[in-house]
This record gives sequence, structure tokens and C-alpha cells, in this order.
Amino acid sequence: MSKILILHTGGTIGMTWTSEGYKPDGKNFRGAIYHMDSLKAHSMPEWDFIETDPLLDSSRMTVSQWNMIGQIIADNKDCYDGFVILHGTDTMSYTASALSFMLKGLNKPVILTGSQIPLCETRSDGRDNLITSMIIAGEGKVKEVCIYFGGLLLRGNRAIKYSANGMRAFESPNYPTLATAGIAIKYNESAFLPENDRFRFKLFKEIPIGAITIFPGFKFELFESIITEKLKGVVIDTFGSGNIPADNGVLLPMLEKAKKNNVVVVVCSQCPQASIDMNAYEAGSVLKKAGVISGRDMTSEAAITKLYYLLSNYDDVDKIKLKMEDDICGELTA
Repeated sequence: MSKILILHTGGTIGMTWTSEGYKPDGKNFRGAIYHMDSLKAHSMPEWDFIETDPLLDSSRMTVSQWNMIGQIIADNKDCYDGFVILHGTDTMSYTASALSFMLKGLNKPVILTGSQIPLCETRSDGRDNLITSMIIAGEGKVKEVCIYFGGLLLRGNRAIKYSANGMRAFESPNYPTLATAGIAIKYNESAFLPENDRFRFKLFKEIPIGAITIFPGFKFELFESIITEKLKGVVIDTFGSGNIPADNGVLLPMLEKAKKNNVVVVVCSQCPQASIDMNAYEAGSVLKKAGVISGRDMTSEAAITKLYYLLSNYDDVDKIKLKMEDDICGELTA
């Protein structure tokens, strides 16, 4: 029988109502978990339960928490067949993306899940999300970092939060669903990440990385001051396949400054379903000429966490730029 570690990090699933709104409540949640009959069923894997301290609303997650979660999994990789991480929805796709790089080659299921309604509430979606995540982790067919939510199993570094109110909160716009859970769990095995026989865990460094979202009338000169030697990377979310508004001659000098300061600049699309092609339109060609890196069909979450991963592992900026366009763990289409 498989043995799974449930790691509670916070989020809506473990919250209770207070005079200040919903807050994490570890004591009540632990009681609910240990008294949940479904988790004791014969068909369920064995499991242990631990929680981080403090429990957090996921909007307060940082690189430090990513490292803590990754370290717990790395320290327990030989003790468990899989891991289920209970996490808030707001930044779940960031954590899933970060762990996909951090735990590359683990070859065990790591399933992030949570809920839109706390487990203590009558209509909570947390019960099904937790139980199905446990079954998927216990079966061990998918050996990568995933998000399970609302009946869908998605590759972690391909998922985005789609809805703040619906029970199907996440989508994978540029990659197929790994499994759907109806009466039966149907796996899409052709979409699984191939096993990797090399596991090399390394924590992320606290690196200054920025993100900029382009909009009509965007004033590039307002952001020139952040392109300093302290900044190591920036992700620019552009229009469509990599288009930008008129820059009045400001952008190119700014990008030259970034290059001089060894700042890695990556372009992603604001469109959930898209791939960057800086050759497609004249409006995007200026980026290519300036040596900006294409994020291809990566989500912004994957691009940001991939920058953390590469900048934490390599010092050679040219090597980092090359690897940003390589598929490391299924985060982009080669």
C-alpha cells in the first residue's frame, strides 16, 4: 500500500470564520482531517499529516516558503510514495511551478490542492479535492508536480488560476489535462512528463526579479530606474504574440542598459492561450533585436519561477538566457 504525506501550508481549505474574516485555523482543521471517515477507508493510501508554521494565506507566500515546502519533500522523499500539499489558490500556480523546477527528477507525485470554500463549511469543495488528490498520489501514475482542482489534474507549471469564484479554479491553456475525475479517474498518459533518473535538489536564492504588464499608453521611461545592477531578471507580459505599444525611442536604450547590467529580460503573453513569436509583427521585432528572451508558451508564473531556478543555479548570464528557452520540466513546448 502506498504511503502519502499530507502537508498543510494554509489557504482557504483550512480556514475558519473570525470577526476579521477567514483565517487559517490549524487546530480545527487537524481535528477535521483526523475524523474524516473517507480518509480512513480501506481503498485509501496510508498517510501522515504535518503542517507548516505559520500557516499562511497564499497571497503571503514568498521564496522562503517555496524553499521550506521543497525542503520538506526532499527530506522525506525516501519515506513516502507521494505528497499532497494543501495550499491557498491565489498563488498555487506559482508554488507548483517553483516546485516543478526545484524537485526536477523526483519521479513521485506531488499534488497541490485546496478549496474555494473552507472544509468546515457545508458546501466545501475541499473534501473531493483532498480525497481525489490522495487517490491520484497513491496510485502513483503521474510522477510530477501537479495541481488537482475541480475534477482536473493539471501540470503544475502549465496551470493558471482562472476563477476566484468557480469550483473549477484552474486551467491549463497551453497543455493538455493530465487526468479528469468523474465516476472514474481517466488518465491522459500521453501527456505525462517522462521520468528523469537524476534528482538534484537545490534551494532558490532570494534574487531580485521583477514583472511588468504592458498596457495601451504604457510609459517605458517610468520603469527605466529599476533596471539596475541589483535587478537580475524581469518578465514582461506583452500583447498577443509579443507586441508592445509605441515606445518613443525609450525601450531600446532601456534594454541596452539591461544587457549591460546582466539583467535577463523574458517576454510572455497576456493571453492565456498564446505563444511568443517576435517575428510575427513589426511591433514585436524591436524586442528580438534587443536580445530579449522569448517565453514561448510559458505562463508568467512558470517564467518567473524558472528565472529564480536558473539564477539560483548558474552564474553565466548567456547560459541562463539559452536555458530559459529550453524545456526543463515540461513548462514550454519545444
